[in-house]
Amino acid sequence: MRKVLYILGQLSDSDVDWLARAGQRIKVEKDTQLITFGVSLSQVYIVLDGELSVQTNKGFELAKVSSGEILGEMSLVDSRPPSASVVVLRDAVVLALDKAVLQSKLDLDTGFSSRFYRAIAIFLSDRMRSTVGRMGYGDPSDEAPTDKDELDENVLDNVHLAGARFERLLKKLMG
Repeated sequence: MRKVLYILGQLSDSDVDWLARAGQRIKVEKDTQLITFGVSLSQVYIVLDGELSVQTNKGFELAKVSSGEILGEMSLVDSRPPSASVVVLRDAVVLALDKAVLQSKLDLDTGFSSRFYRAIAIFLSDRMRSTVGRMGYGDPSDEAPTDKDELDENVLDNVHLAGARFERLLKKLMG
């Protein structure tokens, strides 16, 4: 659930309520390919339950994702097709946000837009740091020592709010 903290920690309560209203709760069965490498996406997903595998176009697993993860955000930001596929490992429930609806909200509501893009930037920055660390690039002595599970202080300030927002989102969408 850690990744959702990056997103919901930056958004307001009304932003999260809008996401719940604008999105569609979808059940996805095991072995379903939710996202296909190279095929344009019309949705962004927030994983509410289940386990999914992010894979290269050759089937190499890059990561496993579960409750609280966001998928398809890169294609929202740069409009290119996905650079990986996502396959459901264990039956899942996702909140699907139509990109056109989300883009309209971003265009019309500058406050929401500012908070949303900041959240995405923090989220992607953390993902890149993790990837660079896993791949062994750079000289570890050049960086300040950190615990791999340590949250950025931008997230930490709002972690209690983000957790409560995610729990409220789950209650609204999961019944």
